[in-house]
Amino acid sequence: MTARPLTTYRLQVRAAFDLDAAAAVTGYLRDLGASWAYLSPLLRATPGSDHGYDVVDPTLVDPERGGADGLARFADAARAADLGILVDIVPNHMGISAPRENPWWWDVLRLGRDSAHAEAFDIDWEYGSGRVCVPVLGASLDEVLAAGDLVVDPTPAADAPSGVLRYFDHVFPLAPGSIDDAGPVGVSEDGTSTESATAWADPGVVRAVLERQHYELRFWRDEAAELNYRRFFAVTTLAGVRVERPEVFEATHAEILRWLREGLADGLRVDHPDGLLDPGGYLEQLAGATGDAYVLVEKILEHGEALPAWWATAGTTGYDALAEYGRVLTDPVGEQGLDALDARLRTQTGLPAASAWHDLIHDTKRMIADTIQVAEIRRLIRGLPAPVAERDPQRLQDALAELLACFPVYRSYLPAGREHLDAAAAEASGRRPDLAGEIAGLLPVLADPSLEVARRFQQTTGPVMAKGVEDTAFYRYNRLGSLTEVGGDPSQFSLPVAGFHAAQAARQSSWPHAMTTLSTHDTKRGEDVRARLTVLSEMPERWSRVLEEFRQVATTGHGPFDTLLWQAIVGAWPGLPLPEDFAGRLHAYAEKAAREAAEATGWWDPVESFESAMHAVVDAATGHAAELVDGFVSEIVEPGWVNGLSQKLLQLAGPGVPDVYQGSELWELSLVDPDNRRAVDFAARAAMLADLDAGFERGQLPAVDATGAAKLLLTSRTLRLRRDRPELFTQYTPLTVVGEASAHAVAFDRGGAQAVATRLPRGLARRGGWGDTALLRRDTPAVDVLTGRRYEGGVIPLADLLSSYPVALLVPADAAAHDPREGDTR
Repeated sequence: MTARPLTTYRLQVRAAFDLDAAAAVTGYLRDLGASWAYLSPLLRATPGSDHGYDVVDPTLVDPERGGADGLARFADAARAADLGILVDIVPNHMGISAPRENPWWWDVLRLGRDSAHAEAFDIDWEYGSGRVCVPVLGASLDEVLAAGDLVVDPTPAADAPSGVLRYFDHVFPLAPGSIDDAGPVGVSEDGTSTESATAWADPGVVRAVLERQHYELRFWRDEAAELNYRRFFAVTTLAGVRVERPEVFEATHAEILRWLREGLADGLRVDHPDGLLDPGGYLEQLAGATGDAYVLVEKILEHGEALPAWWATAGTTGYDALAEYGRVLTDPVGEQGLDALDARLRTQTGLPAASAWHDLIHDTKRMIADTIQVAEIRRLIRGLPAPVAERDPQRLQDALAELLACFPVYRSYLPAGREHLDAAAAEASGRRPDLAGEIAGLLPVLADPSLEVARRFQQTTGPVMAKGVEDTAFYRYNRLGSLTEVGGDPSQFSLPVAGFHAAQAARQSSWPHAMTTLSTHDTKRGEDVRARLTVLSEMPERWSRVLEEFRQVATTGHGPFDTLLWQAIVGAWPGLPLPEDFAGRLHAYAEKAAREAAEATGWWDPVESFESAMHAVVDAATGHAAELVDGFVSEIVEPGWVNGLSQKLLQLAGPGVPDVYQGSELWELSLVDPDNRRAVDFAARAAMLADLDAGFERGQLPAVDATGAAKLLLTSRTLRLRRDRPELFTQYTPLTVVGEASAHAVAFDRGGAQAVATRLPRGLARRGGWGDTALLRRDTPAVDVLTGRRYEGGVIPLADLLSSYPVALLVPADAAAHDPREGDTR
């Protein structure tokens, strides 16, 4: 029987927190209540990589992360703590930013098509010069040669017998024989040949050597249009791997399969399966190789989209669930006011009216297709069969870009998903009737899964979606930052309680072992930043006035971006006095957000005047205006804590396998990566948990305050209960709440464990509290594991049940008598 986790705890393993450091916290994870440890990628990555998704050698556990011995020690510690192990893997691409660190890529650059690894990478060898495009130069080749920045070093090395080519920190291998007769040779006194270092830097000599290589050094801006290898999204330093080839699958998975075979891992999380040629086929192959081990996929589902039911997977990593937890806590009444604020800001700053979400993402996706994805589109054109290929290439490029901009989901999996292609073609023809002929000609070709171009088109829709929506539109659609999160549709403002129940029941029915999440290494904002910002949906008029006060202090001159930036400031605000690193974190966030939005500045051509104003906003907020900011945050921090505890309970007690992202058992106020990969103080958390357990024994309950102890209580009690009494979490049934404030509660029964959470806390406070509102349940004794209080009868007043915390987790009275020091609930 396949081993499956009940819950997981994500650890970001890197040089600063290696496998031995991870082993040292396994006891804490056990005490917290996690059933499996969930590790970030472990294979050898680019030196210094904090995330590990840039694998350079799939045959080794990364020495910086502890190596094979470190993994063995971690596994021993995890087993001693009775933890399973889930490991993140990256089958779609490899890191090539430092070619010498990647032996496969280095060999391809040195030997070209004759390399044993030439077929491992998705390279179009027939395009252009027939050499690998390497866009790393800071200027044109002529300018770089004239400056003398390219130098041939003929010194032989084990991995470069003919020497190397150097360009600042970049090093590339020289092809065998490529320096023969290329440079002047002298004769030393002892009669041996000598080579002049000056001669090897001569522009003419270097150019001659360059022309003999299997790679072509290009200006870095050429990557957008001239790249001839598939990559991850638009990241040129991550080269696509052809894992669909049996020999490549075997070579890239041998080490991973060893982990499963030798008990070093129990399951796998597959990164970005949509980048693969055939995700479903890959998962079948993986299931066969692992004996149907537990496998999750990092798959982004658009609103209303279902995961392919035929995939050999337990489900997604939970972004779809994340959107549900946040939206059921969002006040629908705030939508109109926040829209009005956005419209007013646009008018005030001379910007056009906001586009509807669907039109906005069409335009941002089209921008991506017309810029950083041009190389991918041109490769599609090169693969078109006659007679379609005989049409004007510029019109074909235009038509393909429009189809990509109109594609409604990340990708299809032909022959399934043909309806998405048809929908894209219909919309594209409607938007661009001048291209209707080209679109009609492309449609049957792109719908034929036997054609390579159709398969490649499926690999291209995802990057356009990801870069156009998550990494661009999410930074432009700024009315409420908590809605612009990975896997969410920001145009869906809120979710009724009935809709939430329907979504959870569907998860329990169809994907009960899928992961659920609130924070990851990819989320745009930490879970408690979103929880705090959700409060703004209850007070749009107040937020509008406060934002105007903030903008009087400092503004970028771009109203919508001011909204995003000031929301990030108040959402992540840690309170006074500010930590030393907070201003720096905000500056980094502001730069990334503004450049990703690509409206007032950008990554390729930063606008200094705008960015100076942007950084001045951060300086003001963390400097002379800090008291002003802190004053407003004091208005929303407590209802933000209510939202934070509520969404945590909904996730941890709800259907699926809940994951706790490292450190998020306390308030998680991180912003977008790399901010959300900062070090976690596990020793402090372990000490707090021990104190909390000891105090609970004496009847002492932690307050809901800035320490986050109440969140730790909720997390530990729910995780322990799921681990120790899994039979209480086998169903999903909505519970009835009656009374004047019933709209402020979400309640459900998991088959014994019953969860109650508060929603719209400011509105509840304005009502004066719960009043006569009560939970209806079976007339059996129950205990709230968060407080230890016992309840009799089938009608429980929420004023009593939620008197200590805005959440409650009830269990049958006979399930509650356990010692928390042994990892059980009490």
